[in-house]
Amino acid sequence: MDPVNIDGVELTELKSSTSEDAEWSGGYLAYGGTCAEKSVAGYFAIPPGKRLGWHTDTAEETQFIVSGSGELLLDVGPRPVEAGDVVVLTTGMGHDLRNTGSNDLRILGFFAAPQVEQHWTKEVWEPGGLTVTGTPNR
Repeated sequence: MDPVNIDGVELTELKSSTSEDAEWSGGYLAYGGTCAEKSVAGYFAIPPGKRLGWHTDTAEETQFIVSGSGELLLDVGPRPVEAGDVVVLTTGMGHDLRNTGSNDLRILGFFAAPQVEQHWTKEVWEPGGLTVTGTPNR
């Protein structure tokens, strides 16, 4: 398999129709049946002052903060994150991520399953009125 660079990933830009501060772009580098059999690798970026949106994932996620700074929002309170940090979020753990820096907060997410869905609590994503997002093979 040839390497896949995050700068070459086809990105989808999403804006919430229910929250002014929820906005991000993202795409998948690999998922079950496409460059991977038992895992998912994804990339997403959150602009300054924006957040990802509160959600749960259907598989455990390990996030690697590529660049930027922000806050990981959890039920137990916010946790600061910065470039080089690694965070593990277990299946079904509610979370959000807010960019507190002046540049895009860029993250690589690795999921421990060949497909994954994000179930959004409040956000409805445009285009499409989505309340569930995920890998193309779901």
